[in-house]
Parts: sequence; structure tokens; C-alpha cells
Amino acid sequence: MPTVSPVNLTAPFLLLLLLLLCTTYTTMATNWLSLARLPRSRAVSGAAPCARLRGLTPGQVGVCRARGEVMESVRKAAEMVIEECQHQFRNRRWNCSTTPRGINVFGRVMNQGTREAAFVHALSSAAVAVAVTRACTRGELERCGCDRKVRGISPEGFQWSGCSDNLSYGVAFSQTFVDEPERAKGLSAGRPLMNLHNNEAGRKAILHNMQVECKCHGVSGSCELKTCWKVMPPFRRVGAVLKERFDGATEVRLTRIGSKPALLPRDSYVKPPAARDLVYLAPSPDFCHHDPDNGIPGTAGRKCNGTSRLAPDGCELVCCGPGYRAGRAEVVQRCSCKFSWCCSVRCQQCKNTVTIHTCRV
Repeated sequence: MPTVSPVNLTAPFLLLLLLLLCTTYTTMATNWLSLARLPRSRAVSGAAPCARLRGLTPGQVGVCRARGEVMESVRKAAEMVIEECQHQFRNRRWNCSTTPRGINVFGRVMNQGTREAAFVHALSSAAVAVAVTRACTRGELERCGCDRKVRGISPEGFQWSGCSDNLSYGVAFSQTFVDEPERAKGLSAGRPLMNLHNNEAGRKAILHNMQVECKCHGVSGSCELKTCWKVMPPFRRVGAVLKERFDGATEVRLTRIGSKPALLPRDSYVKPPAARDLVYLAPSPDFCHHDPDNGIPGTAGRKCNGTSRLAPDGCELVCCGPGYRAGRAEVVQRCSCKFSWCCSVRCQQCKNTVTIHTCRV
């Protein structure tokens, strides 16, 4: 009987073990988004409730126990991520569809180091920072409030005053909570470095789009004195900025600069990504066909734009070729609207027949 070399058994076993470890790690990084699936009546703070939150890593459970008052904001952030992701990608092949159940909300496509995973990580870190900062401004958290460091006279001559958004507190908590799974595994592998870079890019999308709101003081609105404060941009704006970064994301590879691991562009002719750019390690699947194992619903039955060929929402791109059909449907719309003298609008209901294009099954 022929003998089998131990090496031939060990190598495949080690490869399988490595794949299992990588899969386990990458699925854990964004599983906290499953908090959006919990009923509102379910507690998300306290020693016992924190331990029962299946989507959290052990380190995040520790944060939950130590900073329980913030966890309701984290739940809100998870809801914001799903809603904003689906809005930004509503006309794309990958439209941020969610799995019917489980803690991996966007499916196993998040396990791969694709630009879709890059976007979700960036949006998630930004959402936590925004939700926590909002809670600070509203006085819902004991440990923080308005940012009182914004004081004095600005170069433009107005007075800094009022309640500026305490973004530094929200960013610090986002770094503590969202970055925890990456730092727990060490920074010698490509995927943790990718996730941390994109997490920070998400937070910078808020920082670099801060806005100033002002109020005039004086007789009859003369604005003799103008006081201003800093506010975060609408989260819709943050999502749009990150969507632009998604479209221009840089494919990178893991390398070393001296003894330190680093991510550099796979193409040597591409300039290194800035801190605000998104980076990814692996090409994306085409998302054309139904793949339940990876949480990809495919594009069959999806609506598309039949009048546009090259736009992202065009039928040829969404449907992965010319496989779409046109149908007629009756829609009810508001029409013949009239403005009354005191700010109200009265409209009629009109029925119109429109052409709807959908991808073939």
C-alpha cells in the first residue's frame, strides 16, 4: 500500500485553518451593525445585556460595560449605516441589500477586502462618531456636552459662542469602539490595516466638512454682533462624500517599509492614497447572479434606467448586459399644486402611465 507523506496532509490542513481564522476575524469587524436588528425594547447596556449582544467582539463588550450610556447611540449608528448605504447605492448592482437574519448584516461579501467593505467600514466609523456627537449636543450623555473650546473672535470678525458639536468626543469613542476588532488582532496583516485606514477616512469625512451656523444680534436684525458655532454636516452629506471616495478608491497591497507593515498601491504608477481616501485589497464580485451563500441577491427583477446606457443606474450595467424588459405601470402623483396665502400647499392626485424597466429573471 502506498504511503502518504505527512507534509501532504499538514499543508492543506494548515491552509484550511488559516482560511477559517481569516473568515472568523473578518466577519467579526462589522457584526456590531446587527444591533440595528434588535427591538427597541431590548436593552443594549449593563453587564448582563452587553454579554448577550452577539454581534460584539469581547473588547466591544468591555466598552459596552464601561460606557453603557453611549450604547443607544451605537444602536442608532447601526441603523444610520444601513439606511445611508442603501440610499447611496440604490442604483448600483450592489445596493447594500441585507441578509434576512443573523449578525452579518450585509452578508459574507464583507469578509472580502473589497471596495464595498471599505465603504461600509468608513460609513460605520463615521456613523458612530456622528450619533455619539449628536447625543452630546442634546445633553443625553453625562460625560460630554457641547464643545466649549471653540471660543474667541474668528478671523472673519464674528464671536465664537453657542453650542458647538463636540466632534472630538464622538471621534474618540468611534476609535475606541469601531477600531477595537482591528487592534485586538494586531497590525501586521493587510486586512486590519485596510479597515483602520478606512475607519479613519470615514471620520475625516465629517471633520473636513464641518459647517458654521450663526445668529445675528442687534436692533431690527442689524447684526451688530454675530455669534457662531460649529456643527457637523448632515449624515447624507457624509455618505455622499464617502460614495465619491468609493468610486475613486485605491487598490493596495501589503508591504513593508523597514520593519513596519504598510499598504501601498498595487499599481506602482498610482500615487499613495491620502488619509481621506478609501483603500481595498481585493477586486469585487460582479454582483450579477444570486449567491445566497455570500448574501448577494443578484440583479434579477431590479428596476433600472432604460434611457441611460453608461450611467451607473443604466440597465446595461445594472442588469449585466442587455437583459432587461420594459413594462407599463400606472402611478399616482401629486399635480396641479396651488399655494395658499399662508404657507400651505393644495394638490390634486393624478394618475400617469409610465414605462418601467426591470432586469430579466
